[in-house]
Amino acid sequence: MSAELLVQVEGLRRDYGARCAIRDLDFSVARGEVLGLLGPNGAGKSTTLQVLSGCLAATAGRVTLAGHDIVHAPRRAKSALGYLPEQPPLHRALTVDEYLDFCARLHGLRGARLRAARERAKARCGLVADGRRLIAQLSKGYQQRVGIAQAILHDPPVVILDEPTVGLDPNQIREIRALVHDLGREHAVILSTHILPEVEAVCDRVLILYQGRAVYSDRVAEAGRQGAATELVCAFRAPPEEERLAALDGVEQVEALGAGRFLLRHAPGAGPAETLVAAAVAGGWGLLELSPRRPTLEQLFVELTCREELA
Repeated sequence: MSAELLVQVEGLRRDYGARCAIRDLDFSVARGEVLGLLGPNGAGKSTTLQVLSGCLAATAGRVTLAGHDIVHAPRRAKSALGYLPEQPPLHRALTVDEYLDFCARLHGLRGARLRAARERAKARCGLVADGRRLIAQLSKGYQQRVGIAQAILHDPPVVILDEPTVGLDPNQIREIRALVHDLGREHAVILSTHILPEVEAVCDRVLILYQGRAVYSDRVAEAGRQGAATELVCAFRAPPEEERLAALDGVEQVEALGAGRFLLRHAPGAGPAETLVAAAVAGGWGLLELSPRRPTLEQLFVELTCREELA
C-alpha cells in the first residue's frame, strides 16, 4: 500500500508583475517522508513556502494539504500545517510555557488539551526543564527548539521548516537534525536549507529549484547517479609515476591519494578504464582497485544551478 500523500502541489505558478518567481511546479510529500528543498538565492524557495503556507496566493495551480485545498478550504488546510519560518516568530519577553500556551490558544486548544499539547511538544523538542525560562535568555539553539515546538504544538500532519539550523554551532546542528529525523517518522516534512550535508543527513528526497523551476526531483540516494561518472579511483601494488597515468587516452587530470591510490578525472563518456587495465597488465603495476566515482549531491547541485538562463 502506498504512503498517504499529505502535500500535493500541481502546476504551481506565482508571478510578481512581469517576473515569474515559480512556474509549472509539481511535487508531493507523503507521511513519514522528509523532502529537502534546495536552490540558490532567487530560485523560488521562499515564494514556494509562502504559497504552501497560505501567506501568498498562487497565480495558477493547486496546493493541497492533508486533503484540503489551500484556496477552497484555507482554515482546514492551514490547521494541518506547522510552519517554522527562517526567523522564528518568538516573543522574547515571554517564558517558554507562556509562549507555547499563547500559540496553543491560537490553534483553538484550551484546558487539559492545551496543557497536554504543550508538554508533548516540549518533550519532543528537549524543553521539559525550560518552561519557566524567558525566551530572551535562551541560546539560539534552544530558541530554534521553541520555534519547532510551536510548529508541532497542534500535531499537524505537515511540517515546514525553513533553514532551522542557520547560525547554530555543530552540537546544536546535530540536535536539530535528530529532531527533524524524528519528526519525519510521523509527519510529512519539508526542509528548506542551503546546507547540502543537512539534506544528505536527514532527507529522503530532494527537490532542486532553479529560476523558479524544478530541475531535479528524486531520492537523495539517487542524486549521485544522475550524471555520468567523470572520475576513476584506482590502486596498484607497484604504482607507476603520475606522468604515465596522465598520458593514458582520456585522462585529463591525476591526483595522488596515497598508498598507491590515484584519482583519475576524465570527460563524460571518455572513461579510460580499458586503457588503464591494458597498461597495468603490460607494465606489471598490479591493479588492485578500479571503481568509478559518481557525482556528489554538491556536484549535481552546482551542475544544475550554474547554467545559462532557462528558456
